[in-house]
Amino acid sequence: MQAIAVEQGRGRPAILEQERPDPAAGEVLVRTLRVGVDGTDHEVIAGNHGEFPEGETHLVLGHEAVGVVEDGGDTRFSAGDVVVPTVRRPPPGAENGYFERGESDMAPAGEYLERGIVGAHGYMAEYFVTDAAFLLEIPSSLADVGFLVEPLSIAVKAVELATSSRSSFTWHPESAAVVGNGSLGLLTLAYLKHVEGYDRLYCVGRRDRPDPTIDIIEALGATYVDSRETPVSDVPDAHEPIDFVFEATGYAKHAFEAIDALAPNGVGALLGVPEPWEFEVDGGRLHREMVLHNKALVGSVNSRMRHFEASTEALSAFPEWFVDRLVTGVYDVDDLAAAFDDDDTTIKTAVQFSEYEERR
Repeated sequence: MQAIAVEQGRGRPAILEQERPDPAAGEVLVRTLRVGVDGTDHEVIAGNHGEFPEGETHLVLGHEAVGVVEDGGDTRFSAGDVVVPTVRRPPPGAENGYFERGESDMAPAGEYLERGIVGAHGYMAEYFVTDAAFLLEIPSSLADVGFLVEPLSIAVKAVELATSSRSSFTWHPESAAVVGNGSLGLLTLAYLKHVEGYDRLYCVGRRDRPDPTIDIIEALGATYVDSRETPVSDVPDAHEPIDFVFEATGYAKHAFEAIDALAPNGVGALLGVPEPWEFEVDGGRLHREMVLHNKALVGSVNSRMRHFEASTEALSAFPEWFVDRLVTGVYDVDDLAAAFDDDDTTIKTAVQFSEYEERR
């Protein structure tokens, strides 16, 4: 079978030929339909993130997958089920309370593997196997777009954490700002509008018009804010103080600017992962701002099964036009370069390994 992997010493993805995997007891064999490409994949390819599986010189890419069960074995799954796999797995041979409690997303570094990212092969192959415990059945109507369940689950978890941090009082957020107009930012914006019901939405980016992401932002009824003209910290003066800030750029200064952008009692969720960077901030003033105005910042990474379930429901609630415009390309394996292109017209791409055919 064909698989897309990155090999040691090569900064680009390659097509490899591999044996089709055989499921062990408790595992499911899945025929892959589509696998999404995101910024983490580009980081792994560049060698800036992730780890190869122990003892191997290549890593099969891909952590945003949707497929069809080929062989459900002795599990609850049956052939023909449309499924989405989660990402994290426990390291072999070690007891792990996080996974035992269903809290894999909260495990610290060194206590998990991540399919297609850290120490475990991903899903960019014609077939993959996975323990049934890490597999979610989704409606067959989402077979073409199920690869969006995983990235959307990241937003679902971040919103959950932010909301939980306000649980000591009655919090009714009305305004939200998403910092970053990449695919995750746009998914989050749609989630905040169509599921969380925010009244006023903003999206902060650094793109010139005409631009397809700005078109989507405005079609969602949100206001586009160019950070080159209005820094995140100036959003309250230019527009209004923000109840919830979702940061998805990895630009370290935004984390501190978000404190100024927040309304009293507001909360910011940080999802971007920055490179090391030293710069000056007025720590005393920002500390004072957080204390006197009951503001909070939470960090969030990865997600667990309940977030995948909520993400599936949310994806079903999105208008069809949104998904059509978000996914700018679905490419066959032979068109690998286009799938991993990252120009200004690309928002979200996926690699297609097979087509979904409903079994009767």
